[in-house]
Amino acid sequence: MKRNPIGWLLLALAAGRLLAADQPAAAPPAPADPGPKPWWQSGRWSPPAPNPRAALLPRISVKGNHFVNPAGETVLLRGLAIADPDKVAAQGYWKRELFAAVKETGANLVRIPVHPIAWRERTPTNYLERLDQAVDWCTDLGLYLIIDWHSIGNLKSGMFQAPMYDTSLPETLNFWRLIALRYRAHHTVAFFELFNEPTDLRGMLGTFDWTKWREMNEEIIGVMRACGAEAIPLVAGPDWAYDLDPIRYDPIRADGIGYAVHPYPSKRPQPWEPKWEADFAFAATKYPVIATEFGFGLKAGETDNADHYGERITRFLEERGISWVGWVFDPNWGPPLLTSFDGFALNPAGEFFKTALHRPPAPLLEKPKS
Repeated sequence: MKRNPIGWLLLALAAGRLLAADQPAAAPPAPADPGPKPWWQSGRWSPPAPNPRAALLPRISVKGNHFVNPAGETVLLRGLAIADPDKVAAQGYWKRELFAAVKETGANLVRIPVHPIAWRERTPTNYLERLDQAVDWCTDLGLYLIIDWHSIGNLKSGMFQAPMYDTSLPETLNFWRLIALRYRAHHTVAFFELFNEPTDLRGMLGTFDWTKWREMNEEIIGVMRACGAEAIPLVAGPDWAYDLDPIRYDPIRADGIGYAVHPYPSKRPQPWEPKWEADFAFAATKYPVIATEFGFGLKAGETDNADHYGERITRFLEERGISWVGWVFDPNWGPPLLTSFDGFALNPAGEFFKTALHRPPAPLLEKPKS
């Protein structure tokens, strides 16, 4: 029988269409990655999405001259500082275990110093990733946080004690804008320490002007609060954050703040207590005060006793309701509290702080009867 070539062609085409109908449709090509937006489309600063874990810890706030919990009860915070996250990460120890070791000492507060040079070199985006990790770990562990802009020098003159501390008022304001937007309602981030240690270095960094310093801090606080930040701003006085005398006559013009002090043993000769009372503790009768940095070393053969600086300063602070943070949970920076990161082994000063953090606070001094 003679075949019809046209018929066979039509049958073949029909069979092909039937087979094609049985196959899944091909996926449309993926859209090309548009890449980062050009600068003119980047938009303004905006806060990140709300963190569902932000309210897991009770919020700390200010009431009178105390830090209080949501029930209005006075809270005494005691803890330790770590080294800069950039330094710790470079040594391979930026991990949850670091914060767990701080928690094991009895601390309920951790201070994180952020150096301007590290902030710039790591870049804000990458540095914030480290801080996010710290906030998550501390939330899990029930630890509150101080974020500290760790500069030493004279912000008015733009002169600083060492290159690692070099910054400016615009950079400081931008740092706190980013921090305030990111952690504006996160209860774990309880405190913003605006500037670590203001000093004129005995005139080598220009002159220190309290009025200018007050105005700069008020501007920083205004930026934070415009960003919706709930954390408590902590303001330091001159003389490397030791002297609060200026607030007797010209306090920071903002509500809901605290004052920071760094009462190292070398600041004044003994007897210490009368000088501590006159230099900073007087402020605790009117404002909340927190000793955000102090520490000491124990020499070979030296022992801690009731007359030792460590015992005297912690007892002095607690008797006046002043919260405190020991410096520094690190084996390299001084005065160190660790002999090594391996196992987070404590040296004698670290053992002192562990004992002090585990014991009940010294009872408050009785107020003199009027």
